[in-house]
Amino acid sequence: MTKTPSKTPLAGGFLLALSLIIGVFVGIARGEASFGFIIGLGVGLALLIAVWLVDRMRAGR
Repeated sequence: MTKTPSKTPLAGGFLLALSLIIGVFVGIARGEASFGFIIGLGVGLALLIAVWLVDRMRAGR
């Protein structure tokens, strides 16, 4: 019996939201909230793309 791949996609939105929140708080601690937001956005987008690529490879598309 072969195992079929899961059709449930992974969600990376949580990683994006979390990195934005962490980035803002780190930015506030350093006195640069906007810079922290931008860095958090970049890290979050990188994680989001990584999750998307892993999901595509897992699904075999």
